[in-house]
Amino acid sequence: MGNIPESFNKTLSLKDPPEYFSVYLRALWFDRKGQWSKAHGLVDSLDGIEAARVHAYLHRKEGDQSNASYWYRRAGTNKSDLSLEEEWEILVSRFLEQT
Repeated sequence: MGNIPESFNKTLSLKDPPEYFSVYLRALWFDRKGQWSKAHGLVDSLDGIEAARVHAYLHRKEGDQSNASYWYRRAGTNKSDLSLEEEWEILVSRFLEQT
């Protein structure tokens, strides 16, 4: 987890994500904790580019490439060719900047 601020990494030892985290950060937090279904449940019914972007990453990680491709299109971006780790870090950094 090279580029993620230490303050975020420290939250991973908590039982729950901090309340000030956006829904997108909470989804990525749960994903990192191995709780894919919980992460997916947070963004599954949300609209908008940000939700679609996290949704795309989660389906790519799940291995459902056609569903991931659909969500990348909804997010207005190409399917990532980065590693899952790199994509996760970029998303976390992006949403931390918005916090």
